[in-house]
Amino acid sequence: MTTTTTTLDTLDDAARSLLFTEARTANTFSDIPVSDDELRGIWDLARWSPSLANSQPLRVLFVRTQEGRERLVTHMSEGNQAKTLTAPAVAVLAYDAEFHEHFPTVFPERGQMYRDNFAGMPAEALEGLAKYSAAIQTGVFLLAVRAHGLAAGPMGGFDGPAIDAEFFPGTTWRTHLVVNIGHPGVDPWFDRLPRIAADDAVSWA
Repeated sequence: MTTTTTTLDTLDDAARSLLFTEARTANTFSDIPVSDDELRGIWDLARWSPSLANSQPLRVLFVRTQEGRERLVTHMSEGNQAKTLTAPAVAVLAYDAEFHEHFPTVFPERGQMYRDNFAGMPAEALEGLAKYSAAIQTGVFLLAVRAHGLAAGPMGGFDGPAIDAEFFPGTTWRTHLVVNIGHPGVDPWFDRLPRIAADDAVSWA
């Protein structure tokens, strides 16, 4: 038997800074446009994220037009409306509540079995699994935004069912996060807040 090992590349300090240590949530955005190619590139990276049994429940609506932003902000909390109106692009991140229907495509070897097994679950349990994997994918989506030299402004203040009715009627997509995307504007950052110390967050066994 031949045993092989693989050594993975590592990110250099500049890449780690861009994605992690110096990355910030932006609260204002410049008027520099974000192109459709950049948004496609963000998705082309984010879609490689891990998910339960490769189920890939994350769905994305890119809001690009002024008309689209005006429709969206009526369902955003007051504190999130102005920055959403001025962001060059906005991503509405959703999960597909019936993600299991796609198992024959995303997991061909066991697709029908997985689809049947998951279809037999209570709807609440199935939705919980969709939310969990979509949350994992969302973290990778934010890193993909940063990898394109753009800032992300994730927001949780919105009326999800209202956004679903506005943009996803007749579908099984359910909104779970709204993310402004663009280049940082004037005074885009709040002061850097502390992080939990490693001794309080990490244990060893």
